[in-house]
Amino acid sequence: MSQTLEPIAILDSQGATVRMLQRERQSMAQVARRRIATACALGVTYVALLSAVGYVLSYGGWSATDVALLTAFAIAAPWTVLGFWNALVGLSILHGTRDPMRVVAPFAAAGDAATPITARTAVLMTLRNEDPRRALSRLSIVKDSLDRTGHGQQFSYFVLSDTNDPDVAAAEEALVAEWQSEVGTGEAARITYRRRDENTGYKAGNVMDFCERWGRGYDFMLPLDADSLMSGETIVRLVRIMQAHRRIGILQSLVVGLPTKSAFARIFQFGMRHGMRAYTIGQAWWTADCGPFWGHNALVRVRPFAKHCRVPMLRGTPPLGGHVLSHDQVEATLMRRAGYEVRVLPEECGSWEENPPTILDFMQRDTRWCQGNLQYLQLLGMKGLKPLSRFQLAWAVLMFLAIPAWTLMIALSPFAAQEALAIPGFPVELAAMLYIGFLGMYLSPKLAGFLDVMLSQGGVARYGGSLRFAIGAMTELVFSFLQGAVSTIRTTIFMIGLLFGRTVRWSGQTRDAYGLSLSRAAAALWQQALFGCLVCGALYYVSPTTLIWSLPLTAGYLLAVPFASITASPSLGRLLSAFRICGTPEEFDPPPEVRALQSAAAGTR
Repeated sequence: MSQTLEPIAILDSQGATVRMLQRERQSMAQVARRRIATACALGVTYVALLSAVGYVLSYGGWSATDVALLTAFAIAAPWTVLGFWNALVGLSILHGTRDPMRVVAPFAAAGDAATPITARTAVLMTLRNEDPRRALSRLSIVKDSLDRTGHGQQFSYFVLSDTNDPDVAAAEEALVAEWQSEVGTGEAARITYRRRDENTGYKAGNVMDFCERWGRGYDFMLPLDADSLMSGETIVRLVRIMQAHRRIGILQSLVVGLPTKSAFARIFQFGMRHGMRAYTIGQAWWTADCGPFWGHNALVRVRPFAKHCRVPMLRGTPPLGGHVLSHDQVEATLMRRAGYEVRVLPEECGSWEENPPTILDFMQRDTRWCQGNLQYLQLLGMKGLKPLSRFQLAWAVLMFLAIPAWTLMIALSPFAAQEALAIPGFPVELAAMLYIGFLGMYLSPKLAGFLDVMLSQGGVARYGGSLRFAIGAMTELVFSFLQGAVSTIRTTIFMIGLLFGRTVRWSGQTRDAYGLSLSRAAAALWQQALFGCLVCGALYYVSPTTLIWSLPLTAGYLLAVPFASITASPSLGRLLSAFRICGTPEEFDPPPEVRALQSAAAGTR
């Protein structure tokens, strides 16, 4: 382990030296070697895959279909390759090293030392046309949890509203006033409500407005979304790390899903819970000081953020010009350009969020991210960016460019099957092996997460035992294929619309579970069903066997409408909850903050 120890002084609130702490600093030479190794692994794997696919397609000569398929695969494959290597490296670190956190996040040790909290932190909740009672109950729980740590006086709370619905705005103001009266005069001074008349700059503009008005009075800020929840112990730990490591500008916590009665969200976040852990550990191993920022549940150093992280206005008009929708990764690259580190704490440790309750809400969020990420095309040439930061922006663009590439491959599959059947001696076995192998690579983050749980002592018990875990894992794997097919068509259609000036609106999100009728699902998803009928019908006509092989990728189109309705069903949600299928550890052993949230929700109902 090539790391150095640097002694630093820890001061109390009066500035007196209390003790010396040995702070671990990561060797950047070691990080550089890791990045070279990762680049080589990605390059070799990508070239090998592309060569193998090219060999199969070229058998019998090149056709226009072959060229289009190889081009689409070249665009679509990189994200899968990176996911595979991140998951493999992460799983190896989790179960092949004594202290995984020391390998990927040596700075985290500073959070475990019982050092005084001298920094002042502003906890921000940004709102726009959200259910105010629901959101403020979460912020109140965060405050109560922080107060229980004994460090509550170092934190202040800001409700930063961009709401343009007058009724919702009035409710926000009244509820904040009610909260202030409940906590008493002394505590009320630490709770502030502010509403902007205009949603200028969206959430990034909302946070920057805080920095300009109040930022000088705070060392750190903790942005939260309306569905965010964090434990006081986790927040204090982040503060201790940031106090000890003064070059960390952003410290992102690993955010996981809250217990929910929505069947869609429940199954989705069960898979995300496993896919994220090994993946994030593997990613942190080589990104190191150029880590991710997701815009919430992260501690941010206020002064450098205010000075260096103002998101630029893009040339032109929306959808690809104007204000940037996906601001968080841009802010991370600007923080790195200023010389500060962006780190992730890759542990499941008291940081939660909620996921969309239906596939329709999921797709609405995804299209906003799609438009925001494609806006990065204008930012790739920004001066002074770190090479890895520039790569991350390009990679974020490629993530969404890969979606229409996959859709094109599915659309061309009947033509490819017809051509293959007409070629004597076509390498069917090699094509099948490539197909199965690539599906395995695609699923590798989830599979690595499942293995991580099974290999960890007491891991399966945290999910309710072996039977529940196995049922949940199988359910989520089927779900992920169906959900992926539905989402890709929607995103592809949206991206085509961007070429003609179509854009999204930034507004409130639906967060509570609700039912979705078949007629409403059909009205929203008829394009997916039509696409599925055309592709699967053509495949059946060409080769029924090929159709069967394609079902992991094509069944989701055919089943889009019933899938959307069934996974939104309150009855299914109640059934899964009753049997605790696809439950996360917080459901089986809820921490105080989750119990408080459940009590608040029950009281509201």
